[in-house]
Amino acid sequence: MAVELAPTPSADGVIDRRRMNLVFLTVLLGMLLSALDQTVVSTALPTIVGDLGGAGHLSWVVSSYLLADTVATVLAGKFGDLFGRKAVFQVSAGTFVLASAACGFAGNMTWLIAWRAVQGLGAGGLMVTATALIADVIPLRERGKYQGALGAVSVSRQ
Repeated sequence: MAVELAPTPSADGVIDRRRMNLVFLTVLLGMLLSALDQTVVSTALPTIVGDLGGAGHLSWVVSSYLLADTVATVLAGKFGDLFGRKAVFQVSAGTFVLASAACGFAGNMTWLIAWRAVQGLGAGGLMVTATALIADVIPLRERGKYQGALGAVSVSRQ
């Protein structure tokens, strides 16, 4: 007897409630990861600059992330249409996590700024793809409450 690990959509394209909630939780955690990064870096930046030196480049730590985030937002939307939103979300999450680890190992401000830019690419992909994934998975009738929860996470980003 074969065990089905992932339920398939029914004939009308609707997936079951458990799978919808699992997708939503995954998307929500990805967005929360990106949102928390902004607040953690802002509060830790004085200590980071004290350890690495380079106070003159302090603004670039934040600016490189925001510039890459903005570019990735536009690109991720198009790539999601071309290659699938799930794949773009997974690549964005992987990029974000790997770049976050690399930021932790940065030995000077130049490397920190460079890895923060890569991290911004991942964060931009996470944010834009998350909203599109919810639109793909959640039925229109229920979409408002799910998008509201995503909006609450995304507001904490600012």
